[in-house]
Amino acid sequence: MTNSTLENTVSQTWTRMLEPPEAMPSSADIVIIGGGIVGVSTAWFLAKQGIDVVLCEKGYIAGEQSGRNWGWVRVQGRDSREIPMALESQRIWEGLKEEIGEDVGFVRGGCFYIANTENELEKREDWIKLARKYDIGTRLIGPRELQKLVHGSAMDWAGAMYTESDGRAEPHLATPAIARAAMQNGAKILTACAVRGIETSGGAVSAVVTENGTIKTSTVLCAAGAWTSMFCHSLGINVPQLTVQGTVARTAAAENVLNGMIIGNNLGVRRRQDGGYTVAHESIFEHSITPSSFRHFAKFLPVILKDVEHIRFSFGQEFIDEWRTPQAWALDKASPFEKTRVLNPSPTPRILETIRRNLDVMFPQLASAPFVETWGGMIETTPDVVPVIDAIDNLSGFHIATGFSGHGFGIGPGAGKATAGLLSGSDSGIDISEFRLSRFFDGSPIKPQGFV
Repeated sequence: MTNSTLENTVSQTWTRMLEPPEAMPSSADIVIIGGGIVGVSTAWFLAKQGIDVVLCEKGYIAGEQSGRNWGWVRVQGRDSREIPMALESQRIWEGLKEEIGEDVGFVRGGCFYIANTENELEKREDWIKLARKYDIGTRLIGPRELQKLVHGSAMDWAGAMYTESDGRAEPHLATPAIARAAMQNGAKILTACAVRGIETSGGAVSAVVTENGTIKTSTVLCAAGAWTSMFCHSLGINVPQLTVQGTVARTAAAENVLNGMIIGNNLGVRRRQDGGYTVAHESIFEHSITPSSFRHFAKFLPVILKDVEHIRFSFGQEFIDEWRTPQAWALDKASPFEKTRVLNPSPTPRILETIRRNLDVMFPQLASAPFVETWGGMIETTPDVVPVIDAIDNLSGFHIATGFSGHGFGIGPGAGKATAGLLSGSDSGIDISEFRLSRFFDGSPIKPQGFV
């Protein structure tokens, strides 16, 4: 395999050799659980403040959804609660290459949400009004302008909602690069180092127990993605969170039909730095029913009803696996996090077939570009499809940042900045009050807003 091929291989983030820590720190100001983009970005911002931070990842940095997502860095279509964080993230992405000295493929190539009819275009007016409030510059464009920006499509589109400032980046490059920047600023990043649990004293965090030893600390962030709810449940903390599986592919280098991202007609397409495209179904996600599905059903009912035509439910081995997983475990023995280092679902063949067919119909000139890599990923989501970033009241010193619902890559740097502010007591300039965990339990209406 050539160096160029390896550099472009998405699965490199979860197929390389595990690298256990050579030495363990005995203490830290802050310990972060989880090596996805939110945890890594938080570590980076904390380290830049001179805070002694240790990040523990049971598998690989970006080994799960942070390395498997579509690579979209967009504001368009976001829930209004996420927009300030998304805008700050774009500002960080813009200067990331210069600050960390590594190219992560960030380009402001624009985002198109296409419409097949005038009526579909008109339905986007409400979000256009929201965009004006934040001076985003999103606008509706007609078919003539769309054809100038998106080349060679065989579709007869009525137009699109277009955000020129939206960008894209390479997931398999970005999070590892930010992790290296965090280490250069003094953070300790430990892989193959599962956190089994928390030790407390007087109702407050006093240490984390890992498979490689105990780290004394008074402050912990759980940014463990799809594993967060299980970890918190073992501590008696209820975090309503479920997972859906996405299937994604990338093509070989091919003709340039767009520089950014486009979504519509049951397809999402992003131009890649290597000249190919990352492609996925616009809206089909799979949920394997587990005991957690029943436990959280009532809270997820609004989003299920809103998107029921896009979710494919199944019932199988995943139910049995979760049923057999203990709800708590001894901290001096192997935990569930060591038994499964990486969530690595197989891509679904029938969805890949649909993606291929839809891509060939939308862009006939890409029909000869083969899929050179395919993968599946587990996306963790909350009942209102926006994250939880909060301190836990009944366990002093414990915090969570989770439930990014497929939006985590694009808003990850901004979320890291906001979460670092929460942990350090500094002002990040980003309001996170809408992301409190209590919104799911205090009678607040659960209303998913975003449409992409």
